[in-house]
Amino acid sequence: MSFAHVPTRKGAASPVSDAERQTRIDLAAAYRLVALNGWDDLIYTHISASVPEEPGHFLINPFGLCFDEVCASNLVKIDIEGNVVGVSDHPVNATGFALHGAVHRARSDAFCVMHLHNTAGIAVSAQREGLLPLSQHALRFHGQLAYHDYEGLAFTPEEGDKLISHLADNPAMLLRNHGTMTIGRTIAEAYVLMATLVKACEIQLQAQASHVGLVLPTEAVIERAALQLRDGGAIEGVLEWPALLRRLDRIDASYRN
Repeated sequence: MSFAHVPTRKGAASPVSDAERQTRIDLAAAYRLVALNGWDDLIYTHISASVPEEPGHFLINPFGLCFDEVCASNLVKIDIEGNVVGVSDHPVNATGFALHGAVHRARSDAFCVMHLHNTAGIAVSAQREGLLPLSQHALRFHGQLAYHDYEGLAFTPEEGDKLISHLADNPAMLLRNHGTMTIGRTIAEAYVLMATLVKACEIQLQAQASHVGLVLPTEAVIERAALQLRDGGAIEGVLEWPALLRRLDRIDASYRN
């Protein structure tokens, strides 16, 4: 499949602020962590992040690179209209940008949008009942997980409107027969939410494979645990992210380049 889109370039290269530099490092780290966990899909799927202090500008992966090739310097800056901002030698994925752009445009809290084709997430998205309250990981999304039916490869403005309507103010979505999506107020939050969602899906599939009766918590426990796990709306990933970066640095610190 080829969805390469070489957008119109707008402007010359400009100095990178400290805030943008840190965002580039964190976003590149997210790509490397996804690859490390085996959640990537060849060169497809995306994680996008807003550029601090530059409204309407976003960073996304170069189309054609594997996730373990992404680093801070080769991330592409793009605007909401699909123009590359500054200088880049790389194209972007038009279909991927359309989905991410719709979410960024509609949600002021969507600093980072992560969309993956991880196997467990797709498998659960194809189940009629979706994610079941089988684990503590799944309970994190009780009442906060959206669903969107598959409409094919071409992501149109009309589908974007429907997806945004289905997403509402939820932090995560299962795209039926397609994949997973999380929205974070930080890159760390989007990643930790995705890690929690993927694990919840993996647990569900393994539990169902046992072919014995499943034990679900009571409704009262489900409601109480969900509130506890959401911790009053605190931003997730604050403690986890530094530890994850230390792990990456021990393995390969080239994502910082």
